[in-house]
Amino acid sequence: MSESSSPIKSNHERSQVATPIAIPVSKTERNYSEASSLTLMSLQSILSPGEVPHNGLAEPESPTLPSTPTRDDFSSSSDDRASPIQHNFSSNGSPTPVSSLNTTIAATPTRSINMASSPATTASSPMSSLRNNMARKTSTSDSFREKFSPTDRSVKAHRFLKPELDKLAHTRSRKKSIDEYSLSVANVPPAPAPSMYWSKPGTYGKAPRPIRAHTSVLVGELMFVFGGSDHKGCFNTLYILELDTFTWSKPRTHGTPPPPCRAHSATYYAKQKKIFLFGGGEGPVYYNDLYVLDTESLTWSIPTIAGDSPSARRAHSTFVWNDKLYVFGGGDGTHALSDLFALDLLDQNSLRWNNLNPGGHVPVPRGYHTANLVGDKLVVYGGSDGHECFSDVHVCDLTKNTWYAVELDRSIPRLSHTSTRVGSYLFIMGGHDGKQYSSEVLLLNLVTMSWETRSIHGIGPSLRGYHTVVLYDSRLILFGGYDGKSYFGDIYVLDLSACAYLPQITSFAIELNDE
Repeated sequence: MSESSSPIKSNHERSQVATPIAIPVSKTERNYSEASSLTLMSLQSILSPGEVPHNGLAEPESPTLPSTPTRDDFSSSSDDRASPIQHNFSSNGSPTPVSSLNTTIAATPTRSINMASSPATTASSPMSSLRNNMARKTSTSDSFREKFSPTDRSVKAHRFLKPELDKLAHTRSRKKSIDEYSLSVANVPPAPAPSMYWSKPGTYGKAPRPIRAHTSVLVGELMFVFGGSDHKGCFNTLYILELDTFTWSKPRTHGTPPPPCRAHSATYYAKQKKIFLFGGGEGPVYYNDLYVLDTESLTWSIPTIAGDSPSARRAHSTFVWNDKLYVFGGGDGTHALSDLFALDLLDQNSLRWNNLNPGGHVPVPRGYHTANLVGDKLVVYGGSDGHECFSDVHVCDLTKNTWYAVELDRSIPRLSHTSTRVGSYLFIMGGHDGKQYSSEVLLLNLVTMSWETRSIHGIGPSLRGYHTVVLYDSRLILFGGYDGKSYFGDIYVLDLSACAYLPQITSFAIELNDE
């Protein structure tokens, strides 16, 4: 793709008056500090609404760059040193990494700090037996709860924000231009700069081999890890990590499991206590099958689904909203995709796929992006179409079935990263910038739509992508990945306890073009 035709660059050269829409930030179950509900305006104006030209170019059949230091999972040739940008969607067949989104969805907080809130299990279920057999070490979480009680955090956060919130509430009562709104938000003081800490805990039990392109899903205090690949091939083994004791287990499952796969997606639907696994494959063969794992009985099933299903793909993203499973983007081995499908999960006896065909500023087709649900809005960041590493952000209003483009204060390209929502921030970890792997931790402020940095102590993970991250008990748990040469099976923990006073806005607005 030539520089002049870059979808990111051409969009940023446009400027039109934007119309703000509200994006509510739901209260997390983790008792982070909350401020009173107030609509804030973003500092950034949004790009013009013209639809981005879609790049549907196929990958070269066998391009390899042995000399490049950024060998990648996107490669489909037998040479594992291929360039991630050139090989993201090639159709030959070597290990392909999972999108961090898959992880990201899995990383969406599903459990409060209160241990008593984890999903109940029956005494006779395999999961009940598993939990009973694992020792519980909760001294760290108990200390955190004692130090930062929900009431204490909320009160202190409110005191910190109240002067500016009052000021903003006053300005919201008058009609203002976009620039005036931006100036008002610019006066909001930055969040405190607490320290975060990396640590590498010891683990127990039967751990998975070093892998990439796997998925990790948080279910209560358990992290379900499935699939992935190494230099020998793909796997379809389920492992479970008990996060209070860091004890691995390899439980026996029932039913027919998915075939060995990588670059699939896995999403937890708490209402039914089930994990929905979609797509992925070994390359050049990819799937569009949906497998369901009952997390109580550990039984796999394959539901019958009517309608036009999404095409076979990998490196896509899935998430559950309003009792529907959504599938976005990815690649089919030849082309990148930007379609959006939905599957109503309420009636398991009459499942049907629905191609939503949203309008607006549709993102360029991509895979290996991340997607985070923020209220009824989907925030998509980064990814690649096989030729270019993207730095753009798009928001899909799921209630209006419309895409919008969002302009950030800086351009930071990423693919194969993870993105985890913590309150009003997205924590971006690792990935590839189109030239090399990264071990950075970046914070995207969803209120101001600007990048922020924080001081982090301790020894963190090495450069990598295609890892997974889940948020559990004020900690981000990172597992696995790949750096172009080596596969990883290590666990790292980023402790966010010191960030308890980060302001958490319960609702905000992003200026979006809807003309």
